[in-house]
Amino acid sequence: MGYLKLCDSDYRFMTIVWENAPVNSGQLVKLCSQILGWKKSTTYTTIRKLVEKGYISNENATVSVLIEKSRVQADESEYFVKRTFDGSLPQFLAAFLGGKKISEKEAEKIKALIDEHRG
Repeated sequence: MGYLKLCDSDYRFMTIVWENAPVNSGQLVKLCSQILGWKKSTTYTTIRKLVEKGYISNENATVSVLIEKSRVQADESEYFVKRTFDGSLPQFLAAFLGGKKISEKEAEKIKALIDEHRG
């Protein structure tokens, strides 16, 4: 299976679903109208599309998550590093940090993550 990637509008929609699921589809229409400025038809089209792709389910007018946000974020991040930095995490970090300084707390968190994922 390839990377899980969402276009920007689908990702914004999924953010609402992740924060509110399980959610009634009518309530989701209201949320998408308020947050994204979407029409009812746009929300229902997106629900249908993401059900077909396997990201969510829509049973008895209740939308539930099938693929967690962390999985999508991990796949999109990995894809970005592979495409943009030939898969080099050190090159990505160097470009991301540029001339910026990070706090001691951030440095400790990054070190802990590296230690956790070694091997």
